[in-house]
Amino acid sequence: MPTGTPSGAQTLERGLAVLRELGRHTDGLSTAQVAEVTGLHRTVVHRLLVSLVGTGFARRDARGRHHVGPAVTALAASAPLALRDLAAPLLQDLADRIGLAVSLVEVEEGAAVTTLVAHPAAEGPQFAYRLGHREPLDRGAGGIAAVASAPAVDDEPVAVTLARYAGVAVTHGELNPGAHGLAVPLPGWAAPAAATVVSYDPAVVERVRTPLLETAAEIGRLAP
Repeated sequence: MPTGTPSGAQTLERGLAVLRELGRHTDGLSTAQVAEVTGLHRTVVHRLLVSLVGTGFARRDARGRHHVGPAVTALAASAPLALRDLAAPLLQDLADRIGLAVSLVEVEEGAAVTTLVAHPAAEGPQFAYRLGHREPLDRGAGGIAAVASAPAVDDEPVAVTLARYAGVAVTHGELNPGAHGLAVPLPGWAAPAAATVVSYDPAVVERVRTPLLETAAEIGRLAP
């Protein structure tokens, strides 16, 4: 049985690597430059570029530089918008109304990852995670609520089952001492997700429960 990457899959991976670099270099790249940034042999790059140009996924300008082609634009236009793109204006409006940062958490590679943070216009002390912040799925309101947005599975944590039933996850000090977390599951998207608010004041967290639930319902109506 042959080992290593199959030739068809390898060609696809190389073609995608070329497209990725063309997308990063908006001024275009020559064949030699594509070979340099991808680490591929120039002969391989030449064959890939000829194929990509022929299918419309790349285009070659008068200077001999290559760019992303119209087929990529058409393909991107046909894809549904990601949750974070659709949720961004709604979460920003919520953050401005409640005066607290609101985070979008999505499950990626076994962790609850912060993929969007909406900061309120008003200045003041805020609790907000950085983009890309990772948390466990079995502790913290965001991770628990995100898992609860997916269908139930056998032996899931009790906290997840309760969050799915109640429509909200509430935690205290599980990840950050003294912090109160409130998160609402966002079902119906490609990845399990939740909208989250964290504060050190329990009264504040309780105050934003209804606005957070209402915003989550609005986001839910946008699900594909």
